[in-house]
Amino acid sequence: MKELLEKLLQRQKYLEPSAEEELRRQVNVLYGAFTGLIGPEKMVLRAGKYSALAYIHSADPRRRLVGLQRLIYEDTSYKNVPTDEEVVVVLDDLENVLAEMLARQAVEERLEKKISRRMEEKQQEYVQEIKMQIIQEEQQDVETPQTKQKLERLEALDKVKLTASVMEKVRPRQLDRIIGQERAVEAMRGKLASVYPQHILLYGPPGVGKTTAARIILEEAKKLTYTPFGKDAPFVETDGTTLRWDARDMTNPLIGSVHDPIYQGARRDLADTGIPEPKPGLVTEAHGGILFIDEIGEMDPLLLNKLLKVLEDKRVQFESAYYDETDPAIPTYIRKLFAEGAPADFILIGATTRSPGEINPAIRSRCAEVFFEPLTPQHIEQIVVNAANDLHVNLADGVASYISEFTVEGRKAVNILADMYGYAVYTAGTADGITITTNTARHVARIGRHVPYVTEKASSTPVVGKVFGLGVAGYLGSVIEIEAVAFPARQQGKGYFRFNDTAGSMAKDSLFNAAAVVRAVTGKELSDYDINVNFIGGGQIDGPSAGVAVTVALISAITGRAVRQDAAVTGEISVRSRVRAVGGIFEKAYGAARAGMKEMIIPSENKDDIGASHLQMSIHAVKTVDEVLALLLVE
Repeated sequence: MKELLEKLLQRQKYLEPSAEEELRRQVNVLYGAFTGLIGPEKMVLRAGKYSALAYIHSADPRRRLVGLQRLIYEDTSYKNVPTDEEVVVVLDDLENVLAEMLARQAVEERLEKKISRRMEEKQQEYVQEIKMQIIQEEQQDVETPQTKQKLERLEALDKVKLTASVMEKVRPRQLDRIIGQERAVEAMRGKLASVYPQHILLYGPPGVGKTTAARIILEEAKKLTYTPFGKDAPFVETDGTTLRWDARDMTNPLIGSVHDPIYQGARRDLADTGIPEPKPGLVTEAHGGILFIDEIGEMDPLLLNKLLKVLEDKRVQFESAYYDETDPAIPTYIRKLFAEGAPADFILIGATTRSPGEINPAIRSRCAEVFFEPLTPQHIEQIVVNAANDLHVNLADGVASYISEFTVEGRKAVNILADMYGYAVYTAGTADGITITTNTARHVARIGRHVPYVTEKASSTPVVGKVFGLGVAGYLGSVIEIEAVAFPARQQGKGYFRFNDTAGSMAKDSLFNAAAVVRAVTGKELSDYDINVNFIGGGQIDGPSAGVAVTVALISAITGRAVRQDAAVTGEISVRSRVRAVGGIFEKAYGAARAGMKEMIIPSENKDDIGASHLQMSIHAVKTVDEVLALLLVE
């Protein structure tokens, strides 16, 4: 650039006659270069700012040099007109400054062009990315190479299939395959397959078919024209022991909750605009069908109360401090959920292994109750035979009966059969033509450390001081062995009583009632004897139902008369020798039958609880202890 100026300013000595004109031309060139550098408008503005107008329009080129100094150096202190000797220095300095300014401008222009070109390229790339994103959104293609690889992996895993579980293979598909629960199934069918289905509570021991019966009955009800269940009516199953919720209602998988847009992960498009998102729960998922809650007795009481509210309203209402109904950006479905709530019109079926007295009275009052019965050995055998047919396996004689000794649950019986089946297949080396022999069954039982659920306790030999009472825990009755011994006291009237410390307080109270009855029946004072009473096994006895059995044991021990060992007795004893009513007669009969009893003695007030030949036993209903003694004591 400096070379260009040098060509334009062909310096000569200014003392020659043409020097003045040459200086003028050089100054004009410098003004032109500076004007081209900053532009005419800025030139005028700068001349006014630094008081250079008078110098610029002067006819004297030397004064114009002063104006050019003010413009270039932006300094009004330049006033002295240079002499002929100083002109060369001033011109050289101005040329150098202008050359530097022009060089800087050229570099900046090149940089600006590069920057502009690069920005344009980036802009094109960004626009292209936006276009691709819009295309992907329109095509709903949100996959990346990584997500596609993971999807391929999942699809590959889906192609790997093991065999179905035994429980799936043998699960009943028809009601007649639910063994031993004919009365319960009939009651459920009448309550569900109706014009007005009822909420139901199912009571009973585990593994007897409560869930399966509910599923099958719903499928039947959907085929009937007079029931409100549609063909797509859902069956939503959950477990009361696993239902968790937050007391602030920030999360509630059963009832539903609202996910706020900040902390709880509402949808991104909603979170960006600050809109809360309602999340309907299982009660809405079950709308129009059945909500089955297993172990409903284990549910949190507060959550159960919330469920009762839904049962009444048949809708779930949502609230949120983040919700603004005037916000035009709120989607219609969210606005509808907040305004009207989510539908939740369903039939509740709750199953429990607890007794009715342990269930919340509020839920009991809203539900019909159905009782599933404990399975007898014959029922277990039939379940095993049906499962064996489904598995296409043969059973040797006695195998089904052998399995029935180890459990009262159909589910566990099938699992034991599956163990035996698996072992038989392994030892045979093939799954075709398998037969489970008694040896295989016994070997698997030993390996699995299975023990008989109830050892047969009945005997045909009478025993002095020993009697079989009856107890109940949950839905299963059991035989309680009570034995007593009596020795004459060393000092008359100073005998002692000894009783199991682990026995319940009411059982001990029965002993004192029995003492009054013993005196009335035998005319003897218990204080004249040292007496030991033992509940074999030391079980905790809750309730007064062992009173009659304790009385019989004491009378037998004192009088030496033997007690029959093939009959069991239950009933509360009064001080007036009356046999009073007790609970759980049905379950106690089941326990007596499992123990091999031939006869069962119950209070007369309970005679309608079971039939006279229930479970192939002779049932005797009595009013007094004398009647009990006549049935149990032998000469």
